[in-house]
Amino acid sequence: MRLQKYIVALITGLLVLSSCNEPYNFKLTTSKKLVLNEEATATLTEKNNKQIDSIHFFVNGKRVVSEGNSITFSTTNLGVGKYTVSALVFYPEKSKKKNNSVEILSNVAPASYKYKLINTYPHDKNAYTQGLEFHNGFLYETTGQRGKSVLRKVELQTGKVLEETKLDEKYFGEGMTILNDKIHWLTWQAKKGFTYDLETFKQEGEFSYTWSQEGWGLTNNGTDLIKSDGTHKIYFLDGKTGQEKKSIQVYHNNPKINKGKVDKLNELELIDGKIYANRWDTTKPIKSGIFVINPGNGIVEAVIDLDGLRKIVLKTQNLSDDDVLNGIAYDKATGKIYVTGKKWGKLFEIEIVKQ
Repeated sequence: MRLQKYIVALITGLLVLSSCNEPYNFKLTTSKKLVLNEEATATLTEKNNKQIDSIHFFVNGKRVVSEGNSITFSTTNLGVGKYTVSALVFYPEKSKKKNNSVEILSNVAPASYKYKLINTYPHDKNAYTQGLEFHNGFLYETTGQRGKSVLRKVELQTGKVLEETKLDEKYFGEGMTILNDKIHWLTWQAKKGFTYDLETFKQEGEFSYTWSQEGWGLTNNGTDLIKSDGTHKIYFLDGKTGQEKKSIQVYHNNPKINKGKVDKLNELELIDGKIYANRWDTTKPIKSGIFVINPGNGIVEAVIDLDGLRKIVLKTQNLSDDDVLNGIAYDKATGKIYVTGKKWGKLFEIEIVKQ
């Protein structure tokens, strides 16, 4: 009998102890997919009925004031993309944090544009074009591949290389842009870029990037460097230091190319306040095209179909799958747009026209 009482007492004690040691466990539920400007919600539920002293909610790392165990927040200022929603729960004995996410989709159907061919110019068919820019009457171009990466000043009409400097063979050159009489040139996987004097082509410095995965395309808005890294994100870097400041996520609402994020963003150019971006791919319905992106919220506002240009090049030379459209240059003085591709023997002046 005593043994039975002892066993009962032991089991009861273990149950009490188990209850006391029951894990702090809560569920954080969020709105999953919304379109920009809709309101999102996040709700916390304590699964084991533990006493909660307070809850701190965070959206994209910023504290959101809550009432009780839930929050409602606007998506307008976030822009499109996937964002982390966090709850930091304070219990009497400890605190615990959990993350969830909300995805904000584009609420804009992008316009569809084609092109009108204005002029055709020669282009070095051996140039693995990574960056292209028009400045004071000349084209500036960077090319890629290890041992073959160069920075060039090129005469538009003839394609003649007027000046050139080579990148160290250990680096794979990528996109470039000109800001404040300095040429800023990215490398692919070294997580650094280099700065050159516009007139002498002499290297003056370097800058590192740590938020972004790699270096792909580069442009500027007169103050910041604007950079792609082969994902669906575009980064804004301080124009003087090269330090990353913020990023946007690029999403489209075009049924032909699957609604959602646009990855593999490559060469960039800023035209009339919008980011024009090539995409490194030849397998989608629009094999050679440009995405026109709102730099404030990441929405693709238009898609320009340039498939016909690649077909023109293919009439006179063979191209591999890697030899994609990659090069956008804009002459602010005249409004002219020039495009080319990796190892394309032609450079085109085009006019954008609505379908």
